[in-house]
Amino acid sequence: MHIVVLVKPVPDPASGAERLTPDGRLDRAAAPAVVNANDEYALEAALKLVEAHGGEVTLLSMAPPSAPETMRKALAMGAHRGLLVTDDALPGACTLSTTRVLAAALRELQFDLVLAGADTSDGGAGVVPPGVAALLGLPYLSYAARIEPQPDTGTVRVHRIAPTGFDVLEAPMPALVVCTQALGEPRYPSLKGIMAARSKELGSRALADVGVSPQEASGAAATTKVVGTSTPAPRPPTRVIREPAAEAARQLVAFMAERRLI
Repeated sequence: MHIVVLVKPVPDPASGAERLTPDGRLDRAAAPAVVNANDEYALEAALKLVEAHGGEVTLLSMAPPSAPETMRKALAMGAHRGLLVTDDALPGACTLSTTRVLAAALRELQFDLVLAGADTSDGGAGVVPPGVAALLGLPYLSYAARIEPQPDTGTVRVHRIAPTGFDVLEAPMPALVVCTQALGEPRYPSLKGIMAARSKELGSRALADVGVSPQEASGAAATTKVVGTSTPAPRPPTRVIREPAAEAARQLVAFMAERRLI
């Protein structure tokens, strides 16, 4: 079984150094890059699947030229190889451009499953995976809490998180699955994995290499742009109740009643 995992290097949310450039774009040089957290859950799911069924895991990313340094961490977790699409025309690219580039790169790869995180911490739109599935004509299985491939029948079954519990979906492979944190915590890279990651294949492609023109996918072709930013209003002062339980309960009830919450 061959699984491709979509991964994205993003500014480390824990660094506190995230900021915007004057034109409203995220300043990616202001904070150290890490693998997007939700993508790590997708990678963990992929690694477990190949451990159970055999096969290999390939990472695919569209990112700046500095991305290999971040992708090595994902390789250290256990992925077998990586492919980065990077190009001087891509800074400022929108989600539609990203979707087109990743779909074009996937056309050059062989896979049974494509796994992706639900969204990214630097965007939060969550539209790239379904867009990729649409462009490639792949079955799209979202919000997976369990993934059960059936190589003998060429199908995959997914337990999708739903408001009332789980939906059980089944589709032919190849298919694209969006993963959730319910699939399990990502593993930490071992020292052996870190050492091995240095020699693993990490290829690089430009737009022309994947058959995409700058007119189709680039910063200049972006279909969205930031038209304004503002700082959130400060939160009102917090009220802390420290009285004994009975009095605290009375005050809480009064507080909620004043605001017509009960």
